Amino acid sequence: MTTEDNVLTDTSGQDRPPSRSGGVAAVTASVAQHVRALRLARGWSLDELSGRSGVSKGMVVQIEGARTNPSVGTLCRIADAFGVSVARLLEPAAERTVRVTRAADAPQLWQGGYGGFGRLLGALNEPNFVELWEWRLSPHDRHDSYDHAPSTRELLHVLNGELTVTVDGSEYMVGPGETIDFQADKAHSYRNDGDSPVRLLMVVVMPPGDFDRRRHG
Repeated sequence: MTTEDNVLTDTSGQDRPPSRSGGVAAVTASVAQHVRALRLARGWSLDELSGRSGVSKGMVVQIEGARTNPSVGTLCRIADAFGVSVARLLEPAAERTVRVTRAADAPQLWQGGYGGFGRLLGALNEPNFVELWEWRLSPHDRHDSYDHAPSTRELLHVLNGELTVTVDGSEYMVGPGETIDFQADKAHSYRNDGDSPVRLLMVVVMPPGDFDRRRHG
């Protein structure tokens, strides 16, 4: 396995795996069910999914067996490979026309080393793939993200504090009430260099179609 797989957390050594409270076992089971079903529906082997996503075969086996709580980075890579949103891997089996979700019930997929977190508030899975996230970064918190599928865009609106966003090596300061949008198919990161917490909302818009990382290395 890679270091990422062993640690089961995104980005820097400051990150910690998500808390196991709030129905994480149910989320893990949903991810296992959906990953296996999507893989089999496409006729992919474990090796094929591993190659397309850049996630080790051992980690894929653990995910499908509901034996691990994968990091948000791992979930993003697998979702990209299938051409679906992360929310598609988390959704319950029964679809509803109308769904109201409390923020407290939203799955927390990232937890920073200083108390920050990122949670997926909701998503649209068809006909377009759109995700809505809430992020809170405590002072010194940092989240590094892999490049997503080509043409993926992120839209961030800062509610409180000052956020430093790095996209493909260039830094941008985003203050309260300001919004930044960018192509997220390049490596990017968010960090809080200030003394106050940063709170932001993020919208992620993904293109349809699966993504094979072996062709975009």
